[in-house]
Amino acid sequence: MKAEDVLRTIREKQIEMIDVHIIDMPGIWQHVTIPVSEVDEETFSHGIPFDGSSIRGFRGIEESDMLMVPDPDTAVIDPFAPVPTLSLVADVYDPKHVAYQRDPRRVAQNAEAYLKASGIADTSFWGPELEFFIFDSVRYINQGHHAAYMVDSGEGFWNSFQEGSLGHTIRTKEGYFPVPPLDSTAALRTAMVKALQSVGIRVEMHHHEVATAGQGEIDLRFNTLTKQADTVMMYKYVVRNVAQQHGKTVTFMPKPIFGDNGNGMHVHQSLWKDGKPLFYAEEPDAYAHMSPLALSYIAGVLKHARALLAFTNPSTNSYRRLVPGYEAPVNIVFSHGNRSAAIRIPVNNNAKASRIEFRTPDATSNPYLAFAALLMAGLDGIRKGLDPVKEGFGPMDKNIYALSAAELATIQSVPG
Repeated sequence: MKAEDVLRTIREKQIEMIDVHIIDMPGIWQHVTIPVSEVDEETFSHGIPFDGSSIRGFRGIEESDMLMVPDPDTAVIDPFAPVPTLSLVADVYDPKHVAYQRDPRRVAQNAEAYLKASGIADTSFWGPELEFFIFDSVRYINQGHHAAYMVDSGEGFWNSFQEGSLGHTIRTKEGYFPVPPLDSTAALRTAMVKALQSVGIRVEMHHHEVATAGQGEIDLRFNTLTKQADTVMMYKYVVRNVAQQHGKTVTFMPKPIFGDNGNGMHVHQSLWKDGKPLFYAEEPDAYAHMSPLALSYIAGVLKHARALLAFTNPSTNSYRRLVPGYEAPVNIVFSHGNRSAAIRIPVNNNAKASRIEFRTPDATSNPYLAFAALLMAGLDGIRKGLDPVKEGFGPMDKNIYALSAAELATIQSVPG
């Protein structure tokens, strides 16, 4: 879409407001709402002024004037606004209209441009799997003399003796994936899927996840890097707002419940060039049908894994999840189909489905920075011709959680 297409949509759909979003450094959407009477083609060229010193990670108060320039290609009608509203994602510029290089969306765009300039590939595809909990209530306090928190869900196993309970609760680690009424959030997830589809987001499936207390997952169709990061932000917005409409609350917090599985964001990724996948090898003796280029990409990600986690697992709570015994991959190895490895190579029977899955990230990450960092790490492995076997990263085709202490001592682990 171009600016004139957006303006035509505004007229045809009788839009009253446009809502323009930017992403701050920690990965939270910020927005400003403008009446359509103030919107014209110059809005998409000159931008909208805002105070950059009030956006975390941007600028100091002495250089706070900045511009947000809406990207017409991101236009969708907001399904939650009280009046007809068009939602747009914007890029950030300084007052001289120079692209702001610390805008996380610009970082993602720069990573895609670097990929093309490298000659290695021209496209990267990304398929994140975001897990979340649907809670009935959330309470917390943190004061100098008092600290406490409590989250609750009717299907939590601890509610089995509550008055009025019908007994349909899920024990820890037994939430994957029963039918209703044990899966009490199935209809709500369907409502989320329909809302996601209404804003043009392709969904492959939804299901209950392993943990008790309403843990779920809605899987996205793969897309290119910046577009998929845009989609992740809209996904979070939609899922949270649908939950709010139903009197529930959604959290992507990695470890909200002690003693049960947490929320990850497994990231599937692949490289293509001239419309052809680069991660697949026809040779029957190739490990998991991975090409040498794919193996070098894997080695790059694992070589930089401990540093990558600053971007892919940036919260202190991220490391409550990254502990042994709860399906969170803490060991820096790769494997074919093994979900206890940091990188899993999904079973596939054709070149187009050939990809890797980095299982360590979580959704507290800023997707623009996380995807860009992963891409750059993988490309570094390709440029250096790294071999994951020679680097000591596997393959590890055993259940890592069942290894002896001596075997575990040979495997690098993520930071604590």
